[in-house]
Amino acid sequence: MYLSDKNILVTGVCGTVGKELVKQILSGKFGKIKELVGIDNNESELFFTQQEFGSKTANFYLRDLRDYGGVRNVMEGIDIVFHAAALKHVGICEISPNEAVSTNIVGLQNLIKAAKCSQVERFIFTSSDKAVNPTNVMGTSKLMGERLVSAANNSRENKGTIFTSTRFGNVLGSRGSVIPIFKKQIQSGQSVTLTDREMTRFIMTIDEAANLVLDSGQLAVGGEVFITKMPVCRIEDIANVMVDVYAEQGIISEKPAVTEIGVKPGEKLYEELMSHEEMHRSIETKQYFVVKPAFRDMYDFEYKYDNVVSEEVNNPYNSSEEPAMSVDELKAYLLKHSII
Repeated sequence: MYLSDKNILVTGVCGTVGKELVKQILSGKFGKIKELVGIDNNESELFFTQQEFGSKTANFYLRDLRDYGGVRNVMEGIDIVFHAAALKHVGICEISPNEAVSTNIVGLQNLIKAAKCSQVERFIFTSSDKAVNPTNVMGTSKLMGERLVSAANNSRENKGTIFTSTRFGNVLGSRGSVIPIFKKQIQSGQSVTLTDREMTRFIMTIDEAANLVLDSGQLAVGGEVFITKMPVCRIEDIANVMVDVYAEQGIISEKPAVTEIGVKPGEKLYEELMSHEEMHRSIETKQYFVVKPAFRDMYDFEYKYDNVVSEEVNNPYNSSEEPAMSVDELKAYLLKHSII
């Protein structure tokens, strides 16, 4: 197993995906590691993460990605990097674009530079659906991140590190996602606020997200972007299912109304995980679409993977064009994974 006897660095360990990565790595599912190093700039949450996971095998440090010296220090001796730290809220990044650039682009470049200096084996960057045809600062910063990670494979100072990205959609139950927002509204008796009844999204659980980040890191050749295949649902269906389930469970005595409030600035009605341009340089495997680098002549790699379904992709991966889960399927999915 590819994590066996390795030193692992996880960034953003106080975030939803970062913490789940720590949990799964320490479980031994991908091999018994030598040491896990976790970093975050949230002191309070880092304290609780240390209390929960800290041991001789797992150590956690307060670091800011913008400080190259601190990043370089913790990178020493690391074999594999999972980069999950980022500013991710669209509205916050839009009104504070310099902060988004400093963390999501400059901070990432600091990590890349430190990884090259330490000659790590693999570097896996967690991207977002918002990197596809971006309409906001956050998405643009993630797209630039993907480009930096792909380009890192070809830089003259790279001594063999495999740099790759993995891109996925909504992680249900993560902080800032619709599930905790709807839950709070329902339990407090407020109306459930829906931006648009036609809105669709790709969805996955926290466990699935972390598992697929770890899995794609093992498959990486270098410079590609792994796009996880995910089910699609209508956001209105999530709201209605949650209301029904909480009523059935007796958590609420009266069902609140589901009201439409309009799409937020920079928000799309659908989710894109692959652009039309990327479609022409992608292949399909059982679990992923793999987008090969745009300037493939610069990459001396042979992009071959197990479980290939097709060497060609004829449709972009768009939530408005994929069949959505039925209400019953969505309800079963949410209950099965204990999301509600």
